[in-house]
Amino acid sequence: MRDPRSHRPRNTAAGRVLAVTLALFVAGILHPVAAHAAGPVPHYLMTAFTNSSESNMYVYDSFNATNYNLVRANAYTPPSGLIRDPSVIRHTDGYYYLVYTTNWTGNTIGFARSADSVSWTFLRNVVVGLNGATGSTWAPEWFKDSDGSVHVIFSASTTGTAGQFRPYRITATNTALSTWTAPVALGIPANYIDSFVVKVGGTYHNFLKNETSKYIEHATAISLTGPWQFVGTGNWAGWGSGLEGPALTRLPDGRWRLYFDNYTGGRYYYADSTNLSSFGGRVELSGLSGVARHFTVLREDVGDTTAVLTGNRSLRSANFPDRYLRHRSNLAYIDPLSATSPLADRQSATFTVSAGLANSGCYSFQSVNTPGYYLRHSNMALTLQRDDGSALFKGDATFCGRTGLAGGGTTSFESYNLPGRYLRHYNYAMRLDLRESTSVFASDSSFTVTSPLA
Repeated sequence: MRDPRSHRPRNTAAGRVLAVTLALFVAGILHPVAAHAAGPVPHYLMTAFTNSSESNMYVYDSFNATNYNLVRANAYTPPSGLIRDPSVIRHTDGYYYLVYTTNWTGNTIGFARSADSVSWTFLRNVVVGLNGATGSTWAPEWFKDSDGSVHVIFSASTTGTAGQFRPYRITATNTALSTWTAPVALGIPANYIDSFVVKVGGTYHNFLKNETSKYIEHATAISLTGPWQFVGTGNWAGWGSGLEGPALTRLPDGRWRLYFDNYTGGRYYYADSTNLSSFGGRVELSGLSGVARHFTVLREDVGDTTAVLTGNRSLRSANFPDRYLRHRSNLAYIDPLSATSPLADRQSATFTVSAGLANSGCYSFQSVNTPGYYLRHSNMALTLQRDDGSALFKGDATFCGRTGLAGGGTTSFESYNLPGRYLRHYNYAMRLDLRESTSVFASDSSFTVTSPLA
């Protein structure tokens, strides 16, 4: 039966494209797509330009810093120029901010802002004042120091793209990140580019590209402006040359992950370290290698972790309050049900809500009339299947509680292993869909957790 509020024809060009896309996903040719909201904690937000475009930014998200799902292609296009080397932070005002390379030559860097990391608004180009039209200003990276000060570290050359790059920093002079100091040299020798800085304890670590040898090297200092001591030079890590764009993030177990772009081979890699001094061998980044270019990764440790009542519960649709989530023939639907419905029907709409099989901070739903069977997503449909003990099953059967998108005390459920996809009904059938900023989606994906029907 079709939702009476709208016509959603199945046999359309869009529907056929969706069918082909899903078929490719099942075959493993495409990677699962996800939209970023408040993903499982922690999760990793990545912004990149790609081999196909230097003027459109792509946004990705990951729950493990390894498998990245596309949030939105062409998520941001500046009003003019390029968006190479986009770097992202989340500021104290709750907004996400980008800084990026605006062109191959010139003396500006660009800034944009987003409330949700998906829809971006251009803010301004900032003139750093180091060079004119013949110079180059590349690879700006955010760095927030331990004292709370916010910096952008960039590389500048006075003689164009083949010039002797040096790293500089500018520091925000207001909390709006709209005014900045004059550039200050970091004290790194000439012909180094792509500085990425982190601070551990009292030590600053700078991973940067030697533009002469094309190796990523490692320098340390006790001050952001030096003096810097190179502690890893040449092929110190065994990764080879032809590398650029280093970017670090922290893994949940405390290790560091360094990503880098093998631009000469058209591939992307990462390497892990426990101490930033020695790293393992490079590992190709599946799904993004050969696609994404020079990105940064923002680890987020906060998110909406709405508590859900556990025990035997039923879920009532927010926009069809006479309908409850239930299973029929091992598929999930919302059907009209009440306290007077047949017992078997009420039992099929009653689930034991417990800590998530894959993450105890989220939830899983076990059928009360078929113990050992859980709701899980399969090819984006919500199904009832027996727990086979696999990690894939546990991930597919785990959903994170979120404040109801429709409000009113409702709850929405985001997939744990496909962050950004929410449980929603469509033509009364339950499935996973990318979050949309529409009232229809908000209503379709919101539920009231009630006492059990059976």
